[in-house]
Amino acid sequence: MTGFAAAAKEAAEGRVQVTLRAVNHRFLDLLVKAPSTLGDAESRVRARLQQRLARGRVEASIGVETTAETVPDVTLNEALLDRIAAALEAARVRGVVSGALTASDVVRIPHLLEIRQRGAERAPMTLAPDLAALIEATVDDAIDALIKMRETEGGFLETDLTARLATLRAHVDDLERLSHEGQRTVQARLNERLAGLSLDAQADPVLLAQEVVRFVARSDVDEEIVRLRGHFDHWRLLAGGPEPCGRKLDFLVQEINRELNTIGAKIEGGRATETVIAAKAELERVREQVQNVE
Repeated sequence: MTGFAAAAKEAAEGRVQVTLRAVNHRFLDLLVKAPSTLGDAESRVRARLQQRLARGRVEASIGVETTAETVPDVTLNEALLDRIAAALEAARVRGVVSGALTASDVVRIPHLLEIRQRGAERAPMTLAPDLAALIEATVDDAIDALIKMRETEGGFLETDLTARLATLRAHVDDLERLSHEGQRTVQARLNERLAGLSLDAQADPVLLAQEVVRFVARSDVDEEIVRLRGHFDHWRLLAGGPEPCGRKLDFLVQEINRELNTIGAKIEGGRATETVIAAKAELERVREQVQNVE
C-alpha cells in the first residue's frame, strides 16, 4: 500500500500540482491538503481517491496557481491616523516638531496601512468549471502513477506470499501424516496396556475396543486439515481476483491461525508439535506481509 506519486498540469486557467503519499493502514484514511480558497476541491479530490483506492493512509497535497490577476485591498486605519495627527499637532504647539504629515510619512508608519490579497480571508469560493476539471485531471494522473507504483510492489509481495503459502501447505501435509501416525501409536499403546492388565472375566471386549477408539478420536485433526486446505484455496481465488483483497486475506490469516491452535492442542507426538510451531512461525511472517496488501 505504500507509494509516492506527483503530477502537474498547466492550462490557460492556471497550473495545478498534486502530490500523493501512501503508507500502510488497515482501512482507507484520507488527508487532503488544499488551499482554503479552492472551496469544494477537497471533497472532489476525496471522492476520486475513494473511488480508486481501497486501503492505506493517503495524504494528498494540492497546489494551484491561477493566471487571473488580483488587485490587493488597501485599508487605512483612520482611527490610528487621527490619534497620530493629534499627537503631532500637540508636539507642534510645543515647538518639538514642524511641518505637516505627508503621504510618505503615512506609508512609513507601522500598522497605518494594511495591504491584503483579495479573497485571503473570504469564504471558500466555488471553482470555475475549467479549473475544477484541470484539478480532477491532475488528481487522476497522480492516482494512476500511485497505482502503478503499488502494483509493482504488489508483484513482489505476491511472489513472497505465494512461496510462504506453499510452505504452509507442506506443513499441513506433514501434520496430516503425523496425526495418523500418532493415532496408530496411541491405539497400539492402549491395546498393549489393556492386554497386560488382569481384567474381570465379565468385561466386554467390544466395549473396551469402543473406549479405545473414542480416546484415539480425541486426537483426530482431519476436520481442521480440511478447513485449512479450504482456506488455502480461498486465498488463491482472492489473490488472483480483480478486487482489493488485503482485508480479506488478513481475516483468512486469523482463521488459519485458529485451526493451527486447535491442531496443536489435539495432535499427538513431539514431531507434530514441532511442525505446528514451524507452521505458526511461517504464518506470522505471512500476517506481517498481508498488512502491505491492498
